Amino acid sequence: MSQSDASSNPAMPPRFRSPGVFAWVVLIGFAAFFIQGFLSAEVSWDRLGQGVSNMGTFFAQAFPPDFSRIENILYAMLETLNMAIVGVFFGVILSVPFALLCSRNTCPNGMIRNTARLIVSTLRTVPDLIWALIFVVAVGLGPLAGILAIVMDTIGFCARFFSERIEEIRPGPSEALTSTGAGKTSVIFGAIMPESMASLTATSLYSVEKAIRSAVVLGLVGAGGIGVELSTAMRMFRFDQALTIILVILVVVIACEQISSAIRKRII
Repeated sequence: MSQSDASSNPAMPPRFRSPGVFAWVVLIGFAAFFIQGFLSAEVSWDRLGQGVSNMGTFFAQAFPPDFSRIENILYAMLETLNMAIVGVFFGVILSVPFALLCSRNTCPNGMIRNTARLIVSTLRTVPDLIWALIFVVAVGLGPLAGILAIVMDTIGFCARFFSERIEEIRPGPSEALTSTGAGKTSVIFGAIMPESMASLTATSLYSVEKAIRSAVVLGLVGAGGIGVELSTAMRMFRFDQALTIILVILVVVIACEQISSAIRKRII
């Protein structure tokens, strides 16, 4: 190739930059955990074949579904919905002050803000199943333990997203109120909260969907709801009743998601 051709066709820049030390450490660490996890699972063709056979046995015994206890199952599902709605209601209410304390534009004090963020992060990090076990020990078996677990989980979930939304609002309305001599509380409830209300409502609806699914699982550890029925049916090998419970859960969860999605579309 001539010099003129080389100058008219410069070399293409490299498509990928060489990974840095941090990227290699993360990649190697991920690979190590993946290999360790895969080996500890003891995956084998024999186990997979046995699993397919057992799954076939489950469905063979589950069909047709047994609707003889449908009234009890529906009542347990209603109890699950009550747990989710009550837990989310109190969780969302308690999330608002936490979100205000976590946001830079509503809490300029760094120590208070970081403490609030630490509390919210802790509530979010602990799984709802662990909260349910703690409250079952504290208040005993039943829906109250499930409600309290959902309250804790909802605070950890909603407070974070509420605070992010509050920090993203336009400063104009707040500055306008401040210029008229309004106090901090008036600015928060007169400009900040109305500006972010649509996003806060959408997040709260997501929390309801999340809480309904969580409430089903919480019942497996004695926190009330339809999870107790499902756990009992599986332990007694009544797979036909278990399938009925699963179908009821599926219908209710899908219906709640559709209703929530329709409400969010109207709000947004």
